[in-house]
Amino acid sequence: MTETDRAVDDAGHARAQGGRGQRFGLHPRRPGARRPGPSRRGTNRSRTGRFWAGRPAPRWLPDELGVLFVLALLVAGIGVPYPDFLDGDNLLTTPHNSVYISLMACGMVFALAMREVDLSVGGSYAMCLVVGALLIREGAPPWSAVPVVLLTGIALGVFNALVTTVLALPSFIVTLGTLLLFRGVGLALADGKQITDLPLDDSFFTLAGGDAGGVPFALWVLLAVAAGLTVVLARTRFGARVRAVGSNPDAAVFSGIPVVRTRVQALALSGLTTACAAVLALAYYGAGDPTLGQGYELQAIAACIIGGTPLAGGRGSVVGAVAGAMILAVVASGLVFFEVPINWTSFATGGVILVAVAADSALRRRGRRRP
Repeated sequence: MTETDRAVDDAGHARAQGGRGQRFGLHPRRPGARRPGPSRRGTNRSRTGRFWAGRPAPRWLPDELGVLFVLALLVAGIGVPYPDFLDGDNLLTTPHNSVYISLMACGMVFALAMREVDLSVGGSYAMCLVVGALLIREGAPPWSAVPVVLLTGIALGVFNALVTTVLALPSFIVTLGTLLLFRGVGLALADGKQITDLPLDDSFFTLAGGDAGGVPFALWVLLAVAAGLTVVLARTRFGARVRAVGSNPDAAVFSGIPVVRTRVQALALSGLTTACAAVLALAYYGAGDPTLGQGYELQAIAACIIGGTPLAGGRGSVVGAVAGAMILAVVASGLVFFEVPINWTSFATGGVILVAVAADSALRRRGRRRP
């Protein structure tokens, strides 16, 4: 049994007993009854969760398999009539265009998995971009500006969490306000103009904004971040707490899980991945534009939903979120090849989201009906 299942299960038992002298992990038993030993936790119940207790273990497929299949189908559907789409350069350019949304989505998964929403990532992205550009223009070595930008992103995420906690407001409302707040600060710092005259011959711009081994450097960073956060969500205590809070917030509090600290960490992580996207964007564009990032927050949430992370919380998929962001990029690129007016891009994006959510809901209803 995972830490998430154990926390929720133990809390349910304790609550059912009315808290009569129960502590976390201790269950009532009849006099003389033998207490289940550790071997019980190695049974089918521990491997597959409470729903499958006493039943044959199902042959699970990776949750991300469906969205990856859709991504491959889209690439093939565009590449067959338009072989130029499958050109090596285009196959690298399309995912590179989705890197910034993908990085935001990687952090957003943790917020959504614990029933929080971070709508401020678009404003955080622009503000971090401006902060980094200003530091470099004022003479700071570009590489030394990177940790400052990352710390700025973390601070913005912590600010969101503290305001949410202190004012006892939904994170949706708080981050909607800080979205405008952070973007306004970025515009004020940049005086409403692009920040240029940066030392573009520095290794920061040539390396982080260029290619490494024939692949854009940003894609290598995305691969490392996605792999690391996948492990964090699935294999660490922090990831288990995030999923426990999202599964049942009341049971998580009753079990002694530090909900406030977990919220702060999750939103700080969202700010960190957003700042990472800003660093890569600064290196690639070679300027600080305070108007960048508009609408990125909705695209990041859409990528998470397409990738299988529900708004109801309790679970999430970092790989699925990245695949979802790539699907949005492939759809946008495909519209260009099919010569569809750019005004239809939002329509196509909304259609993809609706189809993905409907398919996910249908599959879950089918799974619940399965004996």
